[in-house]
Amino acid sequence: MKETSYKAEDITVLKDLQAVRKRPSMYIGDVGVRGLHHLVYEVVDNSIDEALTGNCNWIKVIVHKEGISIEDNGRGIPVDVHPDEKKPAVEVVLTILHAGGKFDHKTYQVSGGLHGVGVSVVNALSEYLIVEVRRDGKVYRQKFERGRKASELEIIGEDEKTGTKITFLPDKEIFDSTNFDFEILVSRLRELAFLNKNVKIELIDERTGSEKSFFYEGGLSSFVKYLNKGKEVLHDIVYFSTKKDSLEIEIAFQYNDSYRESVFSFCNTINTVEGGTHESGFKSAVTRAFNDYAKKNKESVKLSGEDVREGLTAIISLKIPDPQFEGQTKTKLGNSEIKGIVDSIVYEKLNNFMEENPKIAKIVVGKAINALKAREAARKARELIRRKGVLSSGSLPGKLVDCQEKDPGKSELYLVEGDSAAGTGVSARDKKIQAILPLRGKILNVEKSRLSKIFKSEEIIKLITVLGCSIGDEFDISKLRYHKIVILTDADSDGNHISCLLLTFFYRYMPELIQNGYIYVAQPPLFKVIKNKKSIYVRDEKSLKKLLDEIGVDKIVTQRFKGLGEMDSDELEETVMNKEKRILKQVTIEDAVKADEMFSVLMGDQVEPRREFIQAHAKEVKNLDI
Repeated sequence: MKETSYKAEDITVLKDLQAVRKRPSMYIGDVGVRGLHHLVYEVVDNSIDEALTGNCNWIKVIVHKEGISIEDNGRGIPVDVHPDEKKPAVEVVLTILHAGGKFDHKTYQVSGGLHGVGVSVVNALSEYLIVEVRRDGKVYRQKFERGRKASELEIIGEDEKTGTKITFLPDKEIFDSTNFDFEILVSRLRELAFLNKNVKIELIDERTGSEKSFFYEGGLSSFVKYLNKGKEVLHDIVYFSTKKDSLEIEIAFQYNDSYRESVFSFCNTINTVEGGTHESGFKSAVTRAFNDYAKKNKESVKLSGEDVREGLTAIISLKIPDPQFEGQTKTKLGNSEIKGIVDSIVYEKLNNFMEENPKIAKIVVGKAINALKAREAARKARELIRRKGVLSSGSLPGKLVDCQEKDPGKSELYLVEGDSAAGTGVSARDKKIQAILPLRGKILNVEKSRLSKIFKSEEIIKLITVLGCSIGDEFDISKLRYHKIVILTDADSDGNHISCLLLTFFYRYMPELIQNGYIYVAQPPLFKVIKNKKSIYVRDEKSLKKLLDEIGVDKIVTQRFKGLGEMDSDELEETVMNKEKRILKQVTIEDAVKADEMFSVLMGDQVEPRREFIQAHAKEVKNLDI
């Protein structure tokens, strides 16, 4: 490991800690599941930043029955007195917003945490936080409560090892729930292990005894292999890395025989879900290189980016000193100079690869040409449909019961399973703002279909027409007719399957709707409990048991709904349509990698990965309709 200076004077203070507790969502996005886990990521990212300097190769995360701890073998946060603040540097880092060693590029050349909210916000939003630092042969400890110092920094032992351990308990006064989700943590920590091939990351859940360990010598190549599990690949994984001045880029990619592209980009280990200049540079280089190669080989075609990325699985990992992220959640890279640099590097590397591997190049270019032909077939199918007047905004499907409101920002569209439930929904809705579109049965599984086949599906064409924003290269989100699209299906296995098919369609062909927060899944109740002439609706058996424990089982009537069709308009209005009482689950692409993997496993062609998933999770099933 590299030895570099890291003392109190390296800690830069920008300004005092603000009232984070009063407006927590400004700093962590929300106070739900996402915000809760964001606390963990902020602490883990600090350990990863130590790894990026070459001073850490081990991180352990332990979920306790109450709270969580993150430990690393980095250099340890400095404990000497800060020259300006006149207090230990570790206390400065934990109590002052934007205080750290990441602002001058001396201590950290690159950092994923630079634009994060910092560990001081984790401290502010915790009932308590305990920091232990091992450095200079000693073990230091200090405790904080709700962001305020609860004890002085003290020496509690001796140890020649170095590192930092932070243990905290999220504040129940702040968060909707303080229950950490093991699978969410697994997903992010696995991702970090892929991106940092020299780092071992351990995860232990003391609540259940579950343990996971992540260490991938192959780095990004292992990441691509993981994503392509269960798919028919067309060649070995291609990997290259290069440095240019202070920029470092790693790329791994591999084509498979599917019709989907899975391109994921990262900057300083931050998952840039919305892409950015590094991803744009990569995509433009791939398109240019493929077209040049096709031209050299006498192929008179003009391939689009969509054509050349069909079946492509790629990971782009960029490390730069001054990333400019757009938005507090750091989901898009904005550095304008990066696009040209990445484009140049990728174009040169890809050209060399295709010249040195003509057999692979021929296979992949051939697949892109087939995609072009399929795209042309889809265009013709679209034109045929348009000539029939189906896709024009003036000819909405007859089964749509539209709302009176014309402002998309105030309009809601309910996608309802079956005509019967849709009829009840029409009676239950607020006709001013709520539209109803009944869907017949299960729509086409688009995971296994090209766009040309999708245009032959009546139910999907009906859906595209109603939404108004088109699809593919004609997609225009500004023409979307509803900014709240609610999937409403029965609370059983068939209903869940229909929801999954719809979500697959939106994720694969209209991801912008999810990214903009327009897609929701209604949470219809499975049970109705009546006591003292008062009706209480509950979503599942777990909630029912909890309710019965609270109100008792004497003089109650419990009704189980087999489907939406069994609910009358008053029940449907009260539970899923009334804006004051309903529960809607907003769909996000917070973890695009996990989403892509799940859609491929559950909806793809390969049976074996689906069987493995079912076998692994069978014991977790609480309700199975047969």
